[in-house]
Amino acid sequence: MSGLIARRKLHENTAGDAELADEVLGIFLEQVDLWGKMLNAKDEPSRWADAAHTIKGAALGIGAEQLADACKVAEQAGRSDEPPSATKAAVLLNDIRDCLMPTLDEVAKIRHEISVSGSFRAS
Repeated sequence: MSGLIARRKLHENTAGDAELADEVLGIFLEQVDLWGKMLNAKDEPSRWADAAHTIKGAALGIGAEQLADACKVAEQAGRSDEPPSATKAAVLLNDIRDCLMPTLDEVAKIRHEISVSGSFRAS
């Protein structure tokens, strides 16, 4: 296990129901697909801050704490009275992507595990 997703948290959030866990993971993927497109440092900070906020919530739902933390930092910067420079914004959004890509791999592994066995390991 890579540790990118706290399986115990996913297990708690879904009461150990593998079908529900798969559904929650699917919702996470949908949110990332929709909102991830808005992680553009050239856009208004409020726009990418909204995207970071939504991805953060979806990440917390599956136990992806590292991703949620990266989103939180970007969201706070995007909502600050003095928004970050375009360079700083790009760094913050790249930090999200750096966490996101391996998290997506972990989601795929868990969904595969569920599809094959009908369950998933909580730890």
